[in-house]
Order: sequence, then structure tokens, then C-alpha cells
Amino acid sequence: MTADLTQRPYRAGFACFVGRPNAGKSTLTNAIVGQKIAITSNKPQTTRHVIRAVLHRPDSQLVLVDTPGLHRPRTLLGERLNDLVRSTWSEVDVIGLCIPADEPVGRGDRFITGELAELKATVLAVVTKTDLVDKKRLAEQLLAVSELGEFADVVPVSAVSGHQLDTLVDVMTGYLPPSPQLYPDDMLTDDPEQVLVAELIREAALEGVRDELPHSIAVVVEEMIPEGQLMKIYADVYVERPSQKAIVIGHRASRLKDVGTRARKQIEELLGTRVYLDLHVRVAKDWQRDPKQLRKLGF
Repeated sequence: MTADLTQRPYRAGFACFVGRPNAGKSTLTNAIVGQKIAITSNKPQTTRHVIRAVLHRPDSQLVLVDTPGLHRPRTLLGERLNDLVRSTWSEVDVIGLCIPADEPVGRGDRFITGELAELKATVLAVVTKTDLVDKKRLAEQLLAVSELGEFADVVPVSAVSGHQLDTLVDVMTGYLPPSPQLYPDDMLTDDPEQVLVAELIREAALEGVRDELPHSIAVVVEEMIPEGQLMKIYADVYVERPSQKAIVIGHRASRLKDVGTRARKQIEELLGTRVYLDLHVRVAKDWQRDPKQLRKLGF
């Protein structure tokens, strides 16, 4: 009797997307999982925590690890983020290097490709944002990317239109090791809710602020208290200088109200319950350079 070749072994493992800031890593994670788990922003380096999202399939489990973008550090926070990135890379099975279709391959892409060459993980090139270019430009970019290094595969995708997302997941899971299931069926992320809530508040606070602010904002959720059908959340938004505090609060607190409204809507979707959100803006002078403050703020 011939063996049934369709019975593939169950595979499970860890994968992450890497790339220079704004290469579309978090947006891709969200699109694949179909739920907002990693925060997205058009400001580079907005992801600070390693957030895992779990994708369940009948024959596999893909655990996506979201890392901050690797960059040349200018502060202690920057150095810690880079260390965090490298330690994550060394622990995953598959790495997808994200390179946007609408920007030329640059120094940053070459730098990261060089860093990845040292690792034992399978490295794929993922050409993102294919919805922004025509076929000719995409073909040129695919060629340029394939010449960048030794990749197990090169996959073009669009997180916005959903083009080739399933193909990407097929390719990634194909490189995972045979393994029993790592997480229970109903689990989408292993991050404590407070971290996700803090990230959603920070994303709302980043919307529309001036360019100098993205790295200066940190959020700590002090308390989450369930009361019947309502979740009461008390959170502090930290900035580095009084002038930044004024920007975040806005004229007659109009901006802070806007941040609260936007964040509350997202948190209610995440938690599936009504939310009361109490936000305070506090100044922690130069916290990005102060080891004690960094520890207090969770870095």
C-alpha cells in the first residue's frame, strides 16, 4: 500500500519580519493575523515591544514576533531596542526581510541583509507595498532584491490589498520545523493586555504630532479595573519636556480628548467591552537617556 503523501507533518515555530523603519512590518503582521495586534504608524520606530501574534491553521501554527526596526542608535533607548531586535532574531525559525516596492534598495537594506547572513534562521525577502507600483517597477524591484543576498524565497505582497498574503504564509510555514502545537487554539497574542492597551494609547498619541515627538512618548497603564460591563483604565502618557506636554495636551486639552476618544475606540475593539479611559500627561525629563526612568517605563 502506498503512503499518503498529502499528510504533511504538523509544523509550528516562530517567524518575524525585519527591515528598515517604515518597510511595512507591523502592517503586514496585522494583515496576516487579521486583527490589530502590532501598532502601525507612519512615524519610523514606533514599535517598542516585541509583540507576538499567533496564526492558527489546520496543519501549522505560525507565531509572528514583531520587533522594533533596527537603526543606528543615538540614545540608550536606541541601543536597548537594537539589542532586543538581535536577541529576537537569534531565536526565530524564519525571518522575512521587508523591502518596500516603491523605494530603491538602499544602504539600510544592505546593512540588515549583512546582519541576517550570520543567523541560522531561514531568511526570505518580502517585497511589500506592491499596490503602490506598476508591474514593470515591481519586476525591477524583485530583481534588485534578489541580487541583495542569498534568500530562500522572494515573495511580493500587499498588506493593503491582501495580494499574496496567503502565499507568504504558505511559504513561511513550509520552513517551520515539524513540531506539536505551541499555543492553545484560542490564543492570538501572548502579550499581557496592559502592554497592548498602552501601545494603542501611544499610537493614538502619535497621530498628527510633530516629527520631533515619536520617540519621546511612552505610555504606562497604571490600573485596569473591571466594573460590571465596564473596564476602567488609568494610564499615564510620558514625554521628556514641558513643551512636549503642551503639544500632547493641545489648546484647552482638545488634543488629549481626541487621543482619548481614538484610543478608547481601539481598546474597546480589543477587549470587547465598554471602556472608561483616564489619561494624564507627565514629564519624565530625558527618560530615553536615563537607565532608572527606562526601567520604570518598561524598557
